[in-house]
Amino acid sequence: MTFADWLAETGARVESDGMAGVCASAYELWIGALRRADRFADPGVNIYDRSWDTLVILDGCRADVLHGIAHEYEFLDTPSTHRSPGSTSYEWMERTFTEEYRKEMERTVQVTANPHSQRFFDDADFRKIDPVWRDAWDETRGTVLARSVTDRAIVAGREKVGTDDRLLVHYMQPHFPSVPAPLMNGVGLDDWLDGSEHAWQGLRRGEFTERDVWLAYVENLRYVLDDVAILLENLDAERVAITADHGNAKGEWGIYGHPNVPLNVLRNVPWFVTSATDHRTRDPDVDSTTDAEPSDETVAERLEALGYADEGT
Repeated sequence: MTFADWLAETGARVESDGMAGVCASAYELWIGALRRADRFADPGVNIYDRSWDTLVILDGCRADVLHGIAHEYEFLDTPSTHRSPGSTSYEWMERTFTEEYRKEMERTVQVTANPHSQRFFDDADFRKIDPVWRDAWDETRGTVLARSVTDRAIVAGREKVGTDDRLLVHYMQPHFPSVPAPLMNGVGLDDWLDGSEHAWQGLRRGEFTERDVWLAYVENLRYVLDDVAILLENLDAERVAITADHGNAKGEWGIYGHPNVPLNVLRNVPWFVTSATDHRTRDPDVDSTTDAEPSDETVAERLEALGYADEGT
């Protein structure tokens, strides 16, 4: 967006929303200014430059929050951090899955709930890719439920991953919307799910309290960790790393959510290492492939429901 475009959009916002429009445009201008610092920021470490057999991605997981509840889960006993190369899912994908790491990608089986995968990947990029979001999207909650990812990852681990392969499992949680605590107070559920409102931006505008958003976020993290525990009992992997593609801001430097700006709270993500043994405590009956290709409009709607319609969210 050029400065002239920003001025024109600001004028339209002020005319329709008054001071709220001024605040929204000022916020966008601030994000644009911070984005320019990316060229000077620590570029981060590619996941393929670290050691793992299975990698679990918790979308939008703050390091401090996961460290804070790690004592609740036996498999989270090695707290450390990792410098992500991106502040958003699409930026992380674009900077992680590059030609430089083509050989590693070709021996990676990826199970992903993130719709951005359609923008960056195709079947030829990986040993196998299972885009769970294509046929397991929950229209009621506006996301992919953790159990859908867990079941498909179990199937992939047992049937698709060879001796020299790696397994990458990308959950959508704790990214909002929160499954156990959808924050219905202050906004209609329909508006929440169609992308009109999102927790971090609602917090910025004063529509939600920090306590409400924080509790919903933490409960969503516990929700997905409960499924990670199931995955670890139904998978054989000597070294499982649990991390995130990016974090989330709750007001640090005046930023909310995860725009693509190089703040530490967005780039410094958790990194835990554990192991997994298949005790066969779960036998999912799922078809891990789908021939259904969602339209571009459907993909856009699903990204919007997750808050990606506006870079500021």
